[in-house]
Amino acid sequence: MEKGDTLIQMNLKKLEEVVNGEGLQESFHLIEMHGVCIDSKNMKEGNVFVPIIRVKDGHEYVKEAMDNGAAASLWKKSYGTPPKGIPIIFVDDTLFALQQLAQFYRREIHVKVIGITGSNGKTTVKDIIEGILSSTYRVHKTKGNFNSQIGLPLTILEMERDTEFLILEMGMSEKGQIRNLSRIAQPDVAIITMIGQSHLETLGSREEIAKAKFEIIDGLNDDGLFLYNGDEPLLSQNINMLGIESKSFGGKYTNDLFPTNVQLDEYGVHFKLNNTKIQYDIPLHGKHNILNAIVGIVVGQFYNVPIEKIQEALQQINITQMRFQFLTAKTGFTIINDAWNASPSSMKAAIETLQKLNAYKKKMIVIGDMLELGKKGETYHREIGKMLNEESIQYVFTYGELAKIVAEEARKNYHAGKVQSFDNKAEIAEEVLKIITQNDVVLLKGSRGMALEEIVQKWI
Repeated sequence: MEKGDTLIQMNLKKLEEVVNGEGLQESFHLIEMHGVCIDSKNMKEGNVFVPIIRVKDGHEYVKEAMDNGAAASLWKKSYGTPPKGIPIIFVDDTLFALQQLAQFYRREIHVKVIGITGSNGKTTVKDIIEGILSSTYRVHKTKGNFNSQIGLPLTILEMERDTEFLILEMGMSEKGQIRNLSRIAQPDVAIITMIGQSHLETLGSREEIAKAKFEIIDGLNDDGLFLYNGDEPLLSQNINMLGIESKSFGGKYTNDLFPTNVQLDEYGVHFKLNNTKIQYDIPLHGKHNILNAIVGIVVGQFYNVPIEKIQEALQQINITQMRFQFLTAKTGFTIINDAWNASPSSMKAAIETLQKLNAYKKKMIVIGDMLELGKKGETYHREIGKMLNEESIQYVFTYGELAKIVAEEARKNYHAGKVQSFDNKAEIAEEVLKIITQNDVVLLKGSRGMALEEIVQKWI
């Protein structure tokens, strides 16, 4: 069987029906399509091209897509006249049509869906669940950060037909988006990892963020399971009113699922679940990753993965890059690349973890701005600065205007010269190299827009 035949496939007449389209010439009805693509340069033979309107308008690339092997193209009705002589299906909105097609395919192959949202931890939880379920089942998951209104349907449509489990991240920038993604995905398990401070700029309060995250249950199947962080009052206080099967996880004993016998060392974290005798070991650092692992354990148990396979999978977890990723520099020192993103809660968790890593002679941190915090941005950056002290982390380097507030606050707990602010990433890289040795560690964390991984590239 060809690769294309393992993906979504149907004739163009059926496709026209699925997306509520019109206008396809009868002579094209029986042409078979195999897979979907939104990039005209990366078409595969038999793909359907979906022209999305973003910075560039995909309609301008329909001819190129056809030249590169597309079987047909969708076309927004209100967008002028398409090229003649090629299979075109007219739709009201091409993005909505993409989402309709993804929803159809999800139903067609009867896959079990795990949906994950939350201010932090989505990708780590996704990777952990994938590691556990793939020990027993055929699994497809969101690649990288493909969790948007475009990315989620594309992830579904890239799934092979024999997939048994689909793990989807659901991201958002405004209200209503998680609801839409959940209705497309129709999850069998819905997870909220936590409520942080991301999106305060657009949503205004953590209460509103919680409401937006709760939208994930709108598409949850009737016999589905809802997992949520019970340490967060905004999630736990109204849970009984939802009328769905739910389990809470967290560090407190009041949760349905909680860790006991927790041990942290240079290899990762070790814990037991709810005072049972079974120990779990994960090669990740930080107590927050224990909660991420607990979510994976619960999902594995829910789908009858043997405990031994869950334990083994956790020991071999492969986390997406730039999430507390340990690297070794050319000169031998340890780099912890946690530069994918940052919110106040994830920044605090990273700092607390670094403070407890006692296998290193000197510990350093590079902090970038935490963005999208609105009016509370200065307050949150000051809180981070107050956490830092020379006894537990010996050097602090900041990058960005907001991060200067961190430095300003941190200097109160440091000798002169131990806290420095920079406007140039290359200068940070050079300054660290002047003082770091083989037995030292440096952690980098900041919002995605700060791109602190550019500093890492100068060291490896």
